[in-house]
Amino acid sequence: MSTHVTFAVAVNSMDLFKNNFLASPCFQVPHNHQILVQENFSSAAKAYNDAISRSVNDLIVFAHQDVSFPKPWLSQLEHSLDLLEATDPKWGVLGCYGETLNDNGRGHVYSPGRGVLGMPFEHPMPVQTLDEIVLVLRKSSNLKFDERLPHFHLYGADICLAAAKRGMKSYAISAFCIHNSQQNLVLPKEFYQCYKHFKRAWKECLPIQTTCIRISRSNFPLYMRRVQEAYLRHIRRKEVGATRLKSVRELLEQFEATSQGLVNCSATSEFGAVHQSQ
Repeated sequence: MSTHVTFAVAVNSMDLFKNNFLASPCFQVPHNHQILVQENFSSAAKAYNDAISRSVNDLIVFAHQDVSFPKPWLSQLEHSLDLLEATDPKWGVLGCYGETLNDNGRGHVYSPGRGVLGMPFEHPMPVQTLDEIVLVLRKSSNLKFDERLPHFHLYGADICLAAAKRGMKSYAISAFCIHNSQQNLVLPKEFYQCYKHFKRAWKECLPIQTTCIRISRSNFPLYMRRVQEAYLRHIRRKEVGATRLKSVRELLEQFEATSQGLVNCSATSEFGAVHQSQ
């Protein structure tokens, strides 16, 4: 990639970071990209605003510590940027997976327990919100994360709505990555604290579709989610749907060796659970 990029990663497990993000094939060749390791922050917003201030490049990629990028990822990102330069040079936020309000998700990612979501596509697709696994923005856009938002949830949706408020669109791009996450079927209490703040902050924009839950004025999706979680916790006694892969490198090699990528297990949008990397 001809453009230098700053990668910012909020890290609370150096083992996860080294065995996933730093092990990404796209970093195994000499490069001049900046990698900022953001440790000991109380929230993603604070970690990433600090990264924005320290970035030496205009283009910034925010990624989970358990994300791995195949060799083609940077070239796929550059291709999407070239397309947007012709159609929407004032774009706001990009990501590898996002949600529309009423027309399902857009993107192309792999996650244990879910398999492949989506399939390759050409042009960046407008979305209402983006999943936090990968977010891309430009320092020159002057977008900032809301530091009143606690913990490490819903900051992707929040930054997309902040961009929309300033007339900038958010897009899912076809840049395949692997999110080597544990699939938690029951959301932690921190998520619901973020939910309350997020709904209050964006009440004029409701309903809002995120990759975890639909946020509405009635809170009906929230109530249904809590009932489902009570069933999983107390009746089925099953709170984890899938665990992390032992060898993400093997899966990456499999993807890169196959011209069409991994088998398309699902073209629908529902992540349905928090991607546990914090």
